[in-house]
Amino acid sequence: MRRALDRAERGITRSVIRWKYKKEGRPLPPDDALEGQSKQVVDQAHKIIARRGRSVWNELRNVYARQKDKKGGDDG
Repeated sequence: MRRALDRAERGITRSVIRWKYKKEGRPLPPDDALEGQSKQVVDQAHKIIARRGRSVWNELRNVYARQKDKKGGDDG
């Protein structure tokens, strides 16, 4: 299942890269170069999502901890 998702991501990315080349009027690179570019873009996207997801999660934990501290201080 994971392989199918990876192939789909790269396929969509490859299509977007092709579209961008055509829009800019540039010649399309060979298929293996497009595949390499699409793999790089997908890998970068995964890293960005992981990093931002982690920072969002940490911020949520901090907010929860602050709220818990406020409630605990009022009771005691």
